[in-house]
Amino acid sequence: MDRRSFFKTVAGAAAAGALPLDAVAQQSGTVTPRAGSVTAAIPQHPDMQYRSLGHTGEAVSLVGLGGFHLAKPGGMTNDEAIRVVHAGLDAGINFCDNCWDYNGGESEVRLGRALSQYGYRDKTFLMTKIDGRTAAAARAQLETSLTRLQTDHIDLLQFHEIIRPDDPARVFAAGGALEAVLRAREQGKIRYIGFTGHKSPAIHASMFEMADRHGFHFDTVQMPLNIMDAHYDSFEKTVVPMAVARGTGILGMKAFGDPYIVQTGLMPPIQMLQYPMSLPISIQITGIDSMDILHQALEAVRTYRPLSQEMREALLARSAEIGRTGKTELYKTSLHFDGTNKNPHWLTET
Repeated sequence: MDRRSFFKTVAGAAAAGALPLDAVAQQSGTVTPRAGSVTAAIPQHPDMQYRSLGHTGEAVSLVGLGGFHLAKPGGMTNDEAIRVVHAGLDAGINFCDNCWDYNGGESEVRLGRALSQYGYRDKTFLMTKIDGRTAAAARAQLETSLTRLQTDHIDLLQFHEIIRPDDPARVFAAGGALEAVLRAREQGKIRYIGFTGHKSPAIHASMFEMADRHGFHFDTVQMPLNIMDAHYDSFEKTVVPMAVARGTGILGMKAFGDPYIVQTGLMPPIQMLQYPMSLPISIQITGIDSMDILHQALEAVRTYRPLSQEMREALLARSAEIGRTGKTELYKTSLHFDGTNKNPHWLTET
């Protein structure tokens, strides 16, 4: 596929897969839900944009509060993290990200404290992730997360760090993690199921293909999407079309490359956040470790306008020389971001 044809394909996918909710309503009268789901009320906030979460019928804010930074070493205190969560939710964000392993569980603990106050849990679409690949590990990690988050249910549970070629088979195996997660969904402890990873589009594709073979539908998929990705082993080119074709909600992450992309200074941080917003994503998750960074994310939404094909090509042309080396995407090219590689016991820890 040549460059211009690729951009036309992406634009068409955006039109079909993750339109702003007002556009969805104009075209179909409602957000298109997956069979058996319930269409949620569209949140209302004058300064926030909302999109459909795939075919779940849920509406999520265009940016989400990343969980790792709530307890990042050397970062915010507990009280500061709670204030940031409350300020973000008051500003119209309704999606909170987290993970069982973030900062030894402290990220979930802090988020749980924030959501337990003043009815904030009721207006939050809560997502967390687990590392367990066995049913026993998945079950134990989920129960731990529920306790830390001070809730009786998690809206979206994702299999974390699908980064090894054998991860899909382990999740779907007899006695694998999916068994426990499906049981938890039956019990009302979770509502939706997804997966996330940062290593390889081919492994994401394998996870989708494994699900297809088992007759299973993922509600969401999370992946790095940014101004560098299109040039090197690209999720945008490989996985985004697969997700759109399946009606799977796309969660973008790593717009700043944690922090190697933003350190290039190729464009302002707000523009870096806005690039993936013009892809057919449901939400862009971003780490927020201060009020200033929260305001930056909110400003990115407030000033966001869909990119034209010409503008998208211009931005990618600006990032091409560095992007094609892969050196700003260490999560693809090194073990630097692979928490379960450093801690393989997390895959089976109960």
